Amino acid sequence: MASRDEERFRIKPGAPRRPDGSQSGKRAQRFVSQVLKQVSKAGAKTSGARGARPASTFGRGRVAAGMKGQGLKTDARRVTIKSRFVVLKKAGANSVSTHLRYIERDGVTRDGERGQAYGAETDTADLKAFEERGKGDRHQFRFIVSVEDAGELENLRGYTREFMQRMTTDLETRLDWVAVDHWDTDNPHTHIVLRGRAGDGRGKGQDLVIAPDYMAYGMRLRASELATEWLGPRTELDIRQGLLREVEQERLTSLDRTLLRQATGDIVDLTQQPKDGQRQTVLRARLQRLEAMELVGRIDANHWRLSPNMQQTLTTMGERGDILRTMHKALRGQQRELVLETAPAIPVFGRIAAKGLADELNDRSYLVVDGIDGRAHYVRLPVGADLAALPVGGIVEVKPAGRERAVDRNIAGIAREGLYRSVDHLAQLRQEGAPDPQTAVDAHVRRLEALRRSGVVERMADGVWRVPPDFLSRSHAHDTQRTAGGTIELRSHLSIEQQVRAQGATWLDHQMVGDARELSPRGFGVQVRDALQSRIDFLVEQGLAERSGSRVVLVRNLLSTLRDRELAAAGKVIQHQTGLVHRPLRDGVRANGIYRRSVQLASGRFAMLDDGMGFSLVPWKPVVEQRLGQQVSAIVRGSSVTWDIGRRQLGR
Repeated sequence: MASRDEERFRIKPGAPRRPDGSQSGKRAQRFVSQVLKQVSKAGAKTSGARGARPASTFGRGRVAAGMKGQGLKTDARRVTIKSRFVVLKKAGANSVSTHLRYIERDGVTRDGERGQAYGAETDTADLKAFEERGKGDRHQFRFIVSVEDAGELENLRGYTREFMQRMTTDLETRLDWVAVDHWDTDNPHTHIVLRGRAGDGRGKGQDLVIAPDYMAYGMRLRASELATEWLGPRTELDIRQGLLREVEQERLTSLDRTLLRQATGDIVDLTQQPKDGQRQTVLRARLQRLEAMELVGRIDANHWRLSPNMQQTLTTMGERGDILRTMHKALRGQQRELVLETAPAIPVFGRIAAKGLADELNDRSYLVVDGIDGRAHYVRLPVGADLAALPVGGIVEVKPAGRERAVDRNIAGIAREGLYRSVDHLAQLRQEGAPDPQTAVDAHVRRLEALRRSGVVERMADGVWRVPPDFLSRSHAHDTQRTAGGTIELRSHLSIEQQVRAQGATWLDHQMVGDARELSPRGFGVQVRDALQSRIDFLVEQGLAERSGSRVVLVRNLLSTLRDRELAAAGKVIQHQTGLVHRPLRDGVRANGIYRRSVQLASGRFAMLDDGMGFSLVPWKPVVEQRLGQQVSAIVRGSSVTWDIGRRQLGR
């Protein structure tokens, strides 16, 4: 019987499920990618090798990626290359300048001096000019090249230039790049920033697209080839000593990667390569060490079962060891309890003992905070944090991510029938006898405006917002997403030693007038106690405090008095420099003008508003920096300021 077309059917397999059987959540890894990953673990070679996966036909350098490395032997010098492809539009307006400023930072040379960028033909590259040339680029490449024996290279700069010249040949175009050598770690390395635009040659002026295989293998093999030419091949003794050093390490090593590649399922068979007896002996020693760490299990003398989480555990242990070394170096022998929680569960106050990048390639930074609780904390900063704005010795507060805010609870409690009205809130606060009801309402309005821009609430009219029934959970989710890892607030750019005799309202003064935090009887807490006593002595000298036995009596409005004194002194200096008249702010009076610059004082950071005839100094807020050179206005009420930028009102 003939079958009809409509009776035919085809099997359409669904997308492969994840190991746990689920399909929800993050997009599951493509099945082909999973297969290729397992093939690679089983020992697959780079593109171009017989029996390997097909070479990529996408981008420049694919031919070189297939050919390079065929002449390299096991005694070749090892080179690690970390690479990052950065889409500039997604990375943000300041991504390039921040990265370039970081790689040329202080303390990275052999002599501990500031790094100097160089290029193919100059020893003093102009990073601003490089950034300007790349403003229209779609993307940028960032590399870290680390030769295992870089300390033996007499001319690391010359090595980098020759390496980039060989890349130029492979990619068939002139490359526009800058580099900075870093000698501030155990492994000297070079940061290279490459523009994503082809130069002279094929495809001049087009986007520079590099083949994935060249990024993954070709560059590393080129660098290894060059290092072997410059330093000569490794001797058998060098190779053996290098492997023996890895046996005891509590981190992921090349020996562990070899074991993971050789494993069938999760079983390692040491009889697979009987000819390489020396390497098998080292692998056996590493397995015994991993057995003591409970990361492998012995089946018999030649067969071992790897723990499913072995790779992740060793990676985490390596990171933990790096953090401990960083903290010990930052504390310089001072005894502290070390807290390695990268995202604290409770607020942390203290001085910045050290700062840097935990991940140099991706600009992920960290602080070591010597806390007033007597402990030292390692804190990972949110992505995009500006390390330059956090001086070593300054005082910071680290706030946990996603904490419920009191202002949100107030909004939810005041809203009636899903609407928050600022007029009703103001009337309620006045009835309750609040000391400054208008400032309190302004703070709630600023919070609602921030949530409106994220779609959490809706503004119906001036002073009226629609608040959803699940407002608290949605606002909490909003904060958690924005402050993953916590938020960092600089409380003072001055060290406590500098604050003792400072003229403005310092962090120490805030500790004496209502913002006091519990100080530990050990560590940095003791140093803060001593600094507070010295600060009191200074205030007594200035007639702003007096001692009565064991008691200390401060003058009324101490903070505003200190702040006004400092602003008056700063105003005189600026008035002399600019010829403009300083106009001290009056409470509740609007200040207007063009935002010219910011001024960092002991009392905080202030924005200079120029109205053509005079200027005012107004408490600064980060969002104002986007309006540099533009007309803005602000109203100061007590210790809070409300900025008016177009239709947006921002304050603190």
